[in-house]
Amino acid sequence: MTAPTLLAATPAAGRTDRPPGRTRRGAAPARTRETALALLFVLPGLAGLGVFVIFPLFQAVYLATRGNDILGNPTRSVGLAHFQELLTPAFGTVLWQTLVFTVLVVVPGVLLPLALAAPMTQRLPGMRVFRTAFALPFAYSVSAASVVWLIMLNPGVSPVNWALGLLGVPAPNWVTEPGWAMATVALVTVWTVSGFNLLVLAAGLAGVDEDVVEAARMDGATGPRQFVSIVLPMISPSLFFAVVTTTLAALQALGQVQIMTDGGPNGHTRTLVYSIFDNAFHNNNSNFGLASAQGLVLLLVGVLIAVVQFGVLERRVHYR
Repeated sequence: MTAPTLLAATPAAGRTDRPPGRTRRGAAPARTRETALALLFVLPGLAGLGVFVIFPLFQAVYLATRGNDILGNPTRSVGLAHFQELLTPAFGTVLWQTLVFTVLVVVPGVLLPLALAAPMTQRLPGMRVFRTAFALPFAYSVSAASVVWLIMLNPGVSPVNWALGLLGVPAPNWVTEPGWAMATVALVTVWTVSGFNLLVLAAGLAGVDEDVVEAARMDGATGPRQFVSIVLPMISPSLFFAVVTTTLAALQALGQVQIMTDGGPNGHTRTLVYSIFDNAFHNNNSNFGLASAQGLVLLLVGVLIAVVQFGVLERRVHYR
């Protein structure tokens, strides 16, 4: 047999005995089934996104441009009149108090659990009990925590005031004094979010590679320098997650403000979310147009803070 005959008898690379086009006709229905199955799994999530996010957003935009009657039903178009009502010093004060409240919650709400999580990762007797006790506030609802702290700070039965009296420190009017009301509500919010942040940061510390820490110790990095230069970068994803979630919790805080101070005294604890609630529902108010405009401002504030956090802080996060 000659060489040309051998080449002709040898099948080409990748060639099969199937008729041409059969593979493509079989793959098309398979891809269609996979696409349909993927859409079936995604459909519940898309439905939830549409019902609870997209539709309320368009509804808020619609209501923000409409007037309403005494029952809150939308009537005529008012354009941007509701947004013009927000261009006042009073609303500027609400925005400033929202920013102050967020800072008072986020900074101690992250640093305090971080300081507690570091020793709690040590394998010492009884550490599980302390870890459970410090994480317990995470199980409390906002309303229950607010009522408990109102009792704890009640001038007539307050154990906090009693302890301060033993130290010779005069107890302030926690929720009725303008200089203390905001700090008190922020303190209660820190107490409620610290349990969750403690669990997150403790899990991050438990995942630190001991070999890296030991190598850093052999190179002379010990004490605070080791924690700041080695451990902190390794738990930066957990720390960043705690900062973002605590910021959202502070921006959305309503129950503790309503129960403890009702926006007082003299509006010193009136945050943006409380102002939305006050205009839309409080004391039979039905100004849904103005409340929707404030809700869109809250959305814009949240987006701006998220841009700063993900554009600045996330650059310092070290993902492994």
